[in-house]
Amino acid sequence: MKEIVQMIVVLSVICTVCGIALSGFRNITAERIENQILTNVQGPKVKIVLDGAENDLIADRKKVLVNDEQLLLFIGKKQGKNWAIAYETVGQGFGGDMKVMVGYDIEQNNLTGIQLISHKETPGIGSRVAEDQFTKRFKGLHIDIEIAPNQCPDEIDAISGATYSSKGVCEAIRKSLELYPAIRKQAMAK
Repeated sequence: MKEIVQMIVVLSVICTVCGIALSGFRNITAERIENQILTNVQGPKVKIVLDGAENDLIADRKKVLVNDEQLLLFIGKKQGKNWAIAYETVGQGFGGDMKVMVGYDIEQNNLTGIQLISHKETPGIGSRVAEDQFTKRFKGLHIDIEIAPNQCPDEIDAISGATYSSKGVCEAIRKSLELYPAIRKQAMAK
């Protein structure tokens, strides 16, 4: 009996030390991981969505609070003036959450473009929503476009065989449009 208690104590100490070490390691590497995601995942997508921006989009990013939700806002500038913004929202596709970067021209109040940051859609079918053939359909749409929940607007044809995936992207854009007025106001304030 004494040996069992001793083993439990030893295992508890080992688990505690390992847990503290992993937590510390995570805290130490958190900034590095965030920079890698910005540089290798979000950065290239933001550059496509805010094509034509003359500034460093990663360096000029800022965190904004909208409806108790903190978002990472990328601000594109032309001739030193805020021209466009981009931020990420989430829609529900067939395979799960779809993170979509949506860009807006804040002067014209239309979409500059969209890019999928991450998704778990079926390769070759639902994953086609990440292709330029689909994403370019959203460029230039005015913010007044009406998107019903879990539907694509009439102006956008869903991809055949990937209806859930197409609707997931449209849902992310709809959520983005709901946040746009408050985010635009914060971007214009600077």
